[in-house]
Amino acid sequence: MSDIAPPDSVHLVGSIGLDTVDDVFRTVGGLLGPYLRRVPDGEVGGRKLWISWQYPLLRASAYLRPDPSGAIRPTNRFPLLTLAEGVAPGDVRFGELGYAREARASYLDFVAARDSGTLPKNIRFQVCLPTPFAVVSSVVVPAVLPAVEAAYERAMIAEVAALCRHIPHGDLCIQWDVCNEMVIWDGQPSDAVPSNVSREAIIERMRRLCAAVPDDVELGLHLCYGDFGARHFVEPKDAARMVEFANVLSQSAGRRLAYIHMPVPIGRSDDAFHRPLRDLKLADGTELFLGVVHAKDGVEGAKARIAAARPYAPKFGIATECGMARARSEDTVRALLQIHADVCAGG
Repeated sequence: MSDIAPPDSVHLVGSIGLDTVDDVFRTVGGLLGPYLRRVPDGEVGGRKLWISWQYPLLRASAYLRPDPSGAIRPTNRFPLLTLAEGVAPGDVRFGELGYAREARASYLDFVAARDSGTLPKNIRFQVCLPTPFAVVSSVVVPAVLPAVEAAYERAMIAEVAALCRHIPHGDLCIQWDVCNEMVIWDGQPSDAVPSNVSREAIIERMRRLCAAVPDDVELGLHLCYGDFGARHFVEPKDAARMVEFANVLSQSAGRRLAYIHMPVPIGRSDDAFHRPLRDLKLADGTELFLGVVHAKDGVEGAKARIAAARPYAPKFGIATECGMARARSEDTVRALLQIHADVCAGG
């Protein structure tokens, strides 16, 4: 595998698992600066566990209450929510969700890090947003999902608009984290997500979300199989469903995508997993990132997965499967970042 040219780009999927935004920028800038095109703030503090920080916001809504059945989602153990007494489906609304406000504060740190040389000059600030379906389908009962999702989607699109008002478009990248939809598209049963959603409905949702991002703001998609307890909800049998979904999303987004990210399970350095990548049809200028980096088998494992993918996807950057924060120690996070650097340096 030593004759395989190393990748020249790294994608940081979202959460990074360090304590502060300053530490994130200082660490990734020092290790990975030459390989980064964009950088997230690491989703520090209460945002560490992806959408979990949205549950208190939904629970505090005057329009929602815990479902009297006492139902709990098996994965996150949150009591599921339903409409409060006397609330009609059309009454539900949300104000700020917090994503834009958090990002505006981190953007100031981003500018300072870029101005000081901690981050490269040509890098963009990456804001990762969950799809409204992922948030709402994880915490409300199915009977009220349409009403609550519609209200939450309106609020999330308002968050995008706020981001684009307050952060220069040339500095900004917005990433949709596409998790529950990916698991449904894959078709394997999972208790983590509802299963009675059509592919057509998924595409309509994604079309609306992509249309909310202005053309001069970079837009990326992270295809995700979950990361609960550092494990996927289900493991992809191969890359075929991701390729199929990526092709549909690329065609239906209504604009150019800057990149699409796909996970690669740690045990899959085989030809069969990667062969479907030959059918990937991304538009010119859309980068592919493969989540080949895992802590357990380090540089050699990543290189084995890169070698398996190269015959079918000659050009791609590298990443982890998902964010790095959940169920991972700071030492593991720093080891993962070092693996990225070593692989790109040809180590």
